[in-house]
Amino acid sequence: MKKIMFNDRFNLTRLVLEGRKNMTRRFINSDYSSIIVSEGKYLGVVGNEEEYIRIVPKYEIGEIVAIAQPYKTVCQDDWKALLSHYPDLAEREDAECLAGWNNKLFVQADLMINHIRITNIKADRLQNISEKDCLNEGITRTIHKSADGEWARYYWYHGVTKTNCPHGQYKEYDTATEAFANLINEIGGKGTWERNPFVMVYEFELVK
Repeated sequence: MKKIMFNDRFNLTRLVLEGRKNMTRRFINSDYSSIIVSEGKYLGVVGNEEEYIRIVPKYEIGEIVAIAQPYKTVCQDDWKALLSHYPDLAEREDAECLAGWNNKLFVQADLMINHIRITNIKADRLQNISEKDCLNEGITRTIHKSADGEWARYYWYHGVTKTNCPHGQYKEYDTATEAFANLINEIGGKGTWERNPFVMVYEFELVK
């Protein structure tokens, strides 16, 4: 079984588990001039239309993928629970010594308790995301009265620190796309949205 990681700095794992995020974009780390689909395969065009490089998505439609979480989260800070649930770790005297106790990068996929099922895959440019899909990516919409007394709709993403939040809890944006663009620049680095790279778009559902 494979695993997938969501950024915890912006609470994306929690949004997935709450059913509020059902889509993710993963960067395709090559500078293709375009990507075409031929016989169900993704092909990156390099230089001219006679040069193609096959792009293999990391996940497949219908595949069940484990959501990576630190062992201490899976076990609710009880390492004995880890040992009792997973006999293959019974030889360990202290589960807190495991590399994945605090860092989900090192956990085993088959030891995770939460999973998603991939329901659709496509390749696209980052900036082609729709307002609706920004919400599917975990952007939150809120409505409240603005300074002029009118009801206004704003968008925000999770995990923003109070130091850069004018409202103390989160920074508001006028559109879902603007909020998503800023989130992407936080995750991928400054200028990521502006570069508009190709991404593999995975839609998924939480497996219960």
